[in-house]
Amino acid sequence: MIGVSVGAEEGRKHAVRRQEGSVTAETAVAMFAVVLLLALVIGVARGASAQVSCVDAARAAARLAARGESDAVVAAEARRRAPPGARVEITSTGLAVRVRVSAQVEVAPTLTLDLADAAEAEREAP
Repeated sequence: MIGVSVGAEEGRKHAVRRQEGSVTAETAVAMFAVVLLLALVIGVARGASAQVSCVDAARAAARLAARGESDAVVAAEARRRAPPGARVEITSTGLAVRVRVSAQVEVAPTLTLDLADAAEAEREAP
């Protein structure tokens, strides 16, 4: 009987040693998933922030255009508020002016978002 219990105890020790490595592997997989999720959240936040900047830039520029500012001043203000590298398009039709701000934002090494917003306003009478 003594030999059986000693063998069983050694078997349990061997099983515990095998499981120690699996905990390390599970932790590595879990850490990878957490880092990947964190990177995704940061990328989405960057994209959302850039979209808000495009909206803000388009609206501010349209207000300036409605007040009678030149297209150069309007474009400069839009670029100042927009994400880096953004494009600004200003079109006028009669009294209406439309400002469109577009930008490309890299949210991950292989994922780029095309963001844009436009605002329209009517020019004030002089």
